[in-house]
Amino acid sequence: MYSVIETGTMCDFSSQRFDSLSEWSDEDLLLEYRLTSRRELFEELVQRYERPLFAYLCRTIGNAEDAEEVFQSAFMKVHLKIELFEEGRPFRPWLYRIATNIAIDRVRRRQNFPKISTESDLESGEGDSFGFGRLLAGNEPLPADYVDTKEQIGRLHRAITELPEQLREVLNVVYFQGFTYRDAAEVLEVPFGTVKTRLGIAFKKLNSALK
Repeated sequence: MYSVIETGTMCDFSSQRFDSLSEWSDEDLLLEYRLTSRRELFEELVQRYERPLFAYLCRTIGNAEDAEEVFQSAFMKVHLKIELFEEGRPFRPWLYRIATNIAIDRVRRRQNFPKISTESDLESGEGDSFGFGRLLAGNEPLPADYVDTKEQIGRLHRAITELPEQLREVLNVVYFQGFTYRDAAEVLEVPFGTVKTRLGIAFKKLNSALK
């Protein structure tokens, strides 16, 4: 999935690779890539986000094929718009904002509601930064005894998919991807207070649906 930039589109560079790229921050990788166009730097970034961003996009869009296309498009846009990245800002919210905007456009073109994830994903926490249990750890947590069986987990899944798009988005960003409220506000391009308000409404609706 991570061969986003085709061979031949980048500047030539020697075969020597950087040592210990895993120790570099995302921001250092991106800024060095902007200066040198060394492909291994970009590939390291793509590999870091391949699983979490793809899982996020699957929940946002509802199917793996479209999610993969959006993933590729997001990193292509990072490559094309790299000069717009401001030194000193975090890379992760910037990337997710790019991917979210592309995903929203894709969903709206399809004119249907995306699914958050499969029921098995909710049960196992597969691909989640915090797993399903994180969803129960908010300021207004869902009662644990409502979701202690596979059937009840399925009820929660259906309740989430029935939420309005804006509420599903904020749940996805904050609880399934682990963004802070402030970073979630940047990803979704809404005020900080709006993130908190939408989360509160989402939890009230989920509580009501599960009761």
